[in-house]
Amino acid sequence: MLKVILHGSSGRMGKVLQSIISDAPDMEVVAGIDSVPDPNAGFPLFTVPSDCNADADVVIDFSNHAAVPKLLDFCSARKLPLVLCTTALTEDCLKKADEAASVIPVFRSANMSLGINILAKALKTITPTLEPSFNVEIIEKHHNKKKDSPSGTAILLADAVNSACLNKKDYIYGRHGKADECKITDLGIHAVRGGTIPGEHTVIFAGPDEVIELSHTALSGNVFAEGAVKAAAFIAGKPAGKYNMDDLIG
Repeated sequence: MLKVILHGSSGRMGKVLQSIISDAPDMEVVAGIDSVPDPNAGFPLFTVPSDCNADADVVIDFSNHAAVPKLLDFCSARKLPLVLCTTALTEDCLKKADEAASVIPVFRSANMSLGINILAKALKTITPTLEPSFNVEIIEKHHNKKKDSPSGTAILLADAVNSACLNKKDYIYGRHGKADECKITDLGIHAVRGGTIPGEHTVIFAGPDEVIELSHTALSGNVFAEGAVKAAAFIAGKPAGKYNMDDLIG
């Protein structure tokens, strides 16, 4: 039985994870860490990582970027593998995560959806053929509570395209006030916010007289939680190092 600590257990994604793990025959939540009390939690709940004394095999994090540095210290000290799902991390925090990966396995992806990461692989395959004559634009849509813009997933997809380009592209965040030519080396990234959209991403390749669109729609937060659970099972017992969805899906 894989024993899991949930960091951010009282949040929206934390509760989705609770539900998914409760249905898993080979996994259980042994503790939660969250600053918000949850009287209905069916496991010990701690307000800060340093207070958590639960015996566990892995930690799954869906929290706030400000809470991640202390979690990294906790996991490093306890030698606990970490699935780091929180986005909008600062450069200092990312550096700290890299340092932690020297002593523990750290699994991190800008998007935990298997579908998004399969899309990223597909983009790397088709981009070299389309690069010479197709403009590339990315449109991402999210709910009105999302704070970061553009989404980390949009950047993940843009990076997938750029990694396969012979001539690297310049990211253009929106086109308001821009009267310059749309160059073939530009990659436009556009954000839409509204309602309860869980997440939609479309990569547009626009060439002479034809357009190719590759899209992914998350119908609920379950896809991210499912990916995190698969990642937790994957890194449990792995040696220290940095891991991502490419390692999981092959």
